[in-house]
Amino acid sequence: MNSVIRATCGVDAEGRVTFGLPLPEPGSAHLLLKARPRKGVPAPAARRLPLEPSGDGRALAVLEPLPPLEEGRWDAFLVREPDAEPQQLAAGTLDLRVLVDGARLDRPSPVAVRIPYRALDGFLAVRAWLRPAHAETDRIGVADRTTTVTARLHGTELGEGAVVRLRGRGGGAERTVRPSTDGDGRGFGFTVGHAELVGGDGTDVRYWDVDVVPAADAAPVRVGRVLDDVADRKQSFVYPAVRTGGRLVRPYYTVDNDLSFEVTDPG
Repeated sequence: MNSVIRATCGVDAEGRVTFGLPLPEPGSAHLLLKARPRKGVPAPAARRLPLEPSGDGRALAVLEPLPPLEEGRWDAFLVREPDAEPQQLAAGTLDLRVLVDGARLDRPSPVAVRIPYRALDGFLAVRAWLRPAHAETDRIGVADRTTTVTARLHGTELGEGAVVRLRGRGGGAERTVRPSTDGDGRGFGFTVGHAELVGGDGTDVRYWDVDVVPAADAAPVRVGRVLDDVADRKQSFVYPAVRTGGRLVRPYYTVDNDLSFEVTDPG
């Protein structure tokens, strides 16, 4: 039985991800990144990275910024020989300091993001997003009657007729809000009235997903937060629920770190 191998991981300012393994002489071994299976995708993608000795008793593998990884979760494995069974790698030290302020730089299209992280089972994985454009949230303020959000567009700019759209999940319900915009065409803010989401017009929607439509004829861009060092926000960034019209409304991050609103009954 193979012993557990713990890999370190670091990200530099250019977006390179470097993996370090305790292998003084890697030989023909390589590091394998394998996408987790997704519904409707029969053959998950894989990326093979050569391992090179570093001279300090370790071997290093480098994931370059290009080509980008497909969106999803990628698990890390060591393959010791070309036909050997992949051995999943445990997560060691993760140096993600350069990702903390990742939203400060404007990203071109497509917006490609990779965040190494320690999975719940302790193994090493990489979370990837790849989208034509992205709207990164900043501040989310929850008040008695409204929630106010500030955000910034990456990969595109705001134009004439821009709106923020809340769409009821699984149905045709829709609400639109006019955003306030910064002078550079990227920064914007919007306020959502809780009463608009609780079904006063007969609509009964539990989840509302938030997009920004940058211009009248533009494709919608999902609003969320992915440009830092947090791979999973849903359980760690929790906002209060506010009673409105006999129901509770709260903003939250989905499993994909996208911004949505949830409407529930008290108790």
